[in-house]
Amino acid sequence: MSRWRVTCVGLVAAALVGTVAPARVEVGASGASHRLTVEGERFLLDGQPFLIRSGEMHYPRVPRAYWRDRMRRLRALGLNTLTTYVFWNVHEPVPGAFDFSGDLDVATYVRTAQEEGLWVILRPGPYVCTEWDLGGLPSWLLREPGMALRSADPRFLAPSRRYLARLGRELAGLQATRGGPIILVQVENEYGSFGSDKVYLGAIRDQIRAAGFEVPLFTSDGPTDRMLAGGTLDDVLSVVNFAADDDPEEAFATFAKFRRGVPRMVGEFWTGWFDHWGRDHHVVAPEAGARHLDWLLGQGISVNLYMAHGGTTFGFLPGANWDTRYWPDTTGYDYDAPIDEAGRPTPKFEAYRAVFEKHLPRGERLPPVPAALPAIAIPRVELPESAPLAQLLSTPIRSERPLTQEAIGQEFGFTLYRTRVDRSVADVLEVIEVRDYAVVLSGTRVLGTLDRRLRQGSLDVRLAAGDDLGVLVENMGRVNFGPRLLDDRKGITEKVTLGGRELTGFEIFPLSLRDLSGLRFAREPVAGPAFHRGTFDLSTVGDTFLDLRGWGKGVAWVNGRNLGRFWWLGPQRSLYCPAPFLRQGRNEIVVLETDDRGHRTVQGLVTPVYTAAGIE
Repeated sequence: MSRWRVTCVGLVAAALVGTVAPARVEVGASGASHRLTVEGERFLLDGQPFLIRSGEMHYPRVPRAYWRDRMRRLRALGLNTLTTYVFWNVHEPVPGAFDFSGDLDVATYVRTAQEEGLWVILRPGPYVCTEWDLGGLPSWLLREPGMALRSADPRFLAPSRRYLARLGRELAGLQATRGGPIILVQVENEYGSFGSDKVYLGAIRDQIRAAGFEVPLFTSDGPTDRMLAGGTLDDVLSVVNFAADDDPEEAFATFAKFRRGVPRMVGEFWTGWFDHWGRDHHVVAPEAGARHLDWLLGQGISVNLYMAHGGTTFGFLPGANWDTRYWPDTTGYDYDAPIDEAGRPTPKFEAYRAVFEKHLPRGERLPPVPAALPAIAIPRVELPESAPLAQLLSTPIRSERPLTQEAIGQEFGFTLYRTRVDRSVADVLEVIEVRDYAVVLSGTRVLGTLDRRLRQGSLDVRLAAGDDLGVLVENMGRVNFGPRLLDDRKGITEKVTLGGRELTGFEIFPLSLRDLSGLRFAREPVAGPAFHRGTFDLSTVGDTFLDLRGWGKGVAWVNGRNLGRFWWLGPQRSLYCPAPFLRQGRNEIVVLETDDRGHRTVQGLVTPVYTAAGIE
C-alpha cells in the first residue's frame, strides 16, 4: 500500500466482478421479496448480476426532516444503495431502556430509503467506530471493572445480545427477503484493526442471525494481511476499506492473496477525512478518487463511498482518537464528502457523478440534482444576558476520592469536583488523570486550565485556608478506535494532590446539560464558566452556520437543540444550524463558555468557517 490510515470509520459495500448490471430493479416497489446471492465473483439480485453503488450516510447526523432530501441527492450522485451504521449508545442510553423515536427512528429511515429507490446495507455493530463516542458502545459498559469490550467476555456479550435482539424487532422485517430494502448486514466493524478473536466474531455473527437477519453477512477491514486475517470469518463475506487516493489495484492484490473466487467489494472508499480539534481541516481533491472510482466500476467492483454525506455529530457525541496522544473529534462531520455538511453538492459530487453515469447499466438514467435548500445569513445577534454554570448544580454525590463519570452513571457533558483546603498553600495542584479538559476554580475565580491533548495535569495555585477548590472537567469524547477505547473513562480518573498531599472529601456534581430550564438569566456580568443568552427574529428560516469566532471554548444551543462544541483552536469555527432547528418569529440562542474571552455576539453565515489550527 502507498498509505494505510490507521483509523476506524466504517462502512460497507459490496461488489461484483465481471458483468455490467442490467437495468435497475425497483427497490421493493410492490413490496415483493428480493434476494441478494453470490455466484462466484459476483452478486446476483433476483438472479441477475448486480453492482452495488453505495454511499454512507448516518441518520443521527442528519435531521429527520432532511432524510428524504439527502437520499434524493444520493440517487442523483449515481448511487443505488444507502449504507448506515446503527448506534447502540443512543438507542440504549440506560441498560434495558431503548429509544427508537424521532431522529433515532432507524426503521423509518430505512423505509424512506426504499421509497427513494435505494437498497440498504446495515451495519449494526455492536461496535461501529465512525468518530462517535466510544465507537457507539454505551458508556455504561465501562461501569463494570475489568470488562473486556469487543471480546467474548460474557459480560459484554450479554448486553450486545439484548441490543441486537431489540434491533431485530425494529429492522428484521425490512430485509429484502421480506419486501424491504436491506440486502446486506455487517458483522462488527474493522475488527482486524483491533484483534483476532474468532470466538468473539462468531458470537456476534450468531447474535445477528438470532435477531432475525437472514440476508448475507459480511465483515469489513483494511487491506493488509493482518487485518484481513484477524477480522474475517470463513463463512462470511469480506470487504476491504481504503482511501479514495490509495491505489485500488494494490489493495485488491492483497485481498486476492487472502480470498479468491468471491465478490470483490470496497466497504469504505474514504472520499475525504475527519477533523480533530487543534489540527488542520482535511480537504481531499476529487481527481484521484474519481480516477480510482472509474477503475473500480470498470472492473465490476462494488463500492461504498465513506462518506457520501457526512453531516454533523450534534451534541456531545463526537469521539476521539489516540495517536501518541489524545485527539478529540470536531462537531462537524463534513468529511470533505461529495455532499457537504449542509447537503449541498461539491465539485467532488460532480466528478463522482460523471464517473457513475459512465458506468450505468443500459436503460438507467440518473435523476436530476435537487435544487439547493434555502440558506440564510443572520445579522449579528447580541447575547446580553448571562447565568452562572453554578445555577445548574443539584444535590452533590459525596465521595472521599473522585469518581469517574461512568461510576456515577453520567454519559456525557461536564462534571464538577469540589473540595475545600484546610490551610493556606502556594504549591502545585496535580490532577491525575484528567479526562479531558478541566477548568480549575476557586469559587468563580479561574486558576487555570488542563488539557489532556497537551498532557497537562498540573498547575501552580495559591489558596487560603478555607477556600474551595473546584475542577470542572469536560468529557471531550471517548476514544472510538484502537485499544485505548477499552478504558477511556471520563472525569477525574485517579486522584488530586496539592503539594504532593492527596485531597479528599469531594462533592461531585454531574452536569449533563440536557435541561437548561433551571437557568435564570440577568443583564449583569458573571464571573467564571457561564451561559450567555440572546434572541433573534426570523421571517424566513433556512440553513445557517453560526460564526463563533471571538469566543473561547464551549457549547451552543439554538431553541434548545445542542449544536455541539466550539473551540478557538479550530479548525472548525462555526456550527451548522439546520433550518428545522429554527422557527419563524422569535428564536433563542444560548452559549456556554468555559474559557471566557469576553465576546458576546454571534452571526449566521451561509458557508462554514474553517481556520488553520491554533489561528484566531
